[in-house]
Amino acid sequence: MQKARLRFLGTGTSQGVPIIGCRCEKCLSTDSRDKRFRSAAYVEYCGLQILVDAGPDFRSQMIAAGIGHLDAILLTHNHKDHTGGLDDVRALNYIDRRAAEIYCEPRVLETLREEYSYAFAQAKYPGSPEWKIHLIDDSPFIVYPDRDDRELTWVHDVGYRYQLPDGSLVPTGNPITDAERADDPMLEGLCGKQFHGERGNGAEIIPVRGLHGTMPVLGYRFGNIAYITDMSVLPESEYRKLEGLDHLTLNTVGYKKHHSHFSLDEALEIAGRIGAGHTWLTHLSHTFPCHEAFEEELARLCAERGIRSDVRPAYDGLVIE
Repeated sequence: MQKARLRFLGTGTSQGVPIIGCRCEKCLSTDSRDKRFRSAAYVEYCGLQILVDAGPDFRSQMIAAGIGHLDAILLTHNHKDHTGGLDDVRALNYIDRRAAEIYCEPRVLETLREEYSYAFAQAKYPGSPEWKIHLIDDSPFIVYPDRDDRELTWVHDVGYRYQLPDGSLVPTGNPITDAERADDPMLEGLCGKQFHGERGNGAEIIPVRGLHGTMPVLGYRFGNIAYITDMSVLPESEYRKLEGLDHLTLNTVGYKKHHSHFSLDEALEIAGRIGAGHTWLTHLSHTFPCHEAFEEELARLCAERGIRSDVRPAYDGLVIE
């Protein structure tokens, strides 16, 4: 099985924790594990550096984790707390001299076109983010290293251009292509495969389809780790994709049933059914107890319900592998 390493960059809800102006025990906690950026994860897999979601805290998360390069950004869906930081890839454009490789569904692309119209303009404002969009669905696809492409050249007061062999400069354009499919209809590669191509060694990513209320969204499996956030329904067809995991990440925002997220009871039921070695809860709100007390509560609930997976709350900066 291909092993992955995942760092939680953010484990909070769309408002983060603490919430602006809130004086509850959780929001006033001095435990660093109770301070939560908006949900995102950084994955090292088959030699690749992959980000899942780039919300409003993207810049702070990257600096806090010391991350200075990304091969790919995978988006789960189009809500602002998962896409609101994409303008800040401008720093990586400058450092790496590459356009950021973004993988998303067509419906997510349409939202990006609306919210970041300047990034898709024919005549871009100088300094606009440079992206390459790869369209995906719920079929396995391949991510390759961000290299062996033309380098971005900065032209003062003009913006980025590509330099041709004859020295001439051409606009970067707004490339949108279909991601390369892994051609794995029977999901024989559940544990992940490596691919070798002109761009270097790539990795198979397995999307996991779910619903966020009525909105179709994606989670992702990277070898021995699956990352699921912002779901309220996990269809029966997707459970096979989650067999044999060392680590599973699930979202829950509170104790009560929620229209677009798993409640704690629902998350525990799914954790028990999948039976990963460890299940980490994310997208946590301030309605849960402080970290230490919540850990104790989860241990008790799992013992009472016979859940064999080790279920714990994730926290910002936690690394699993």
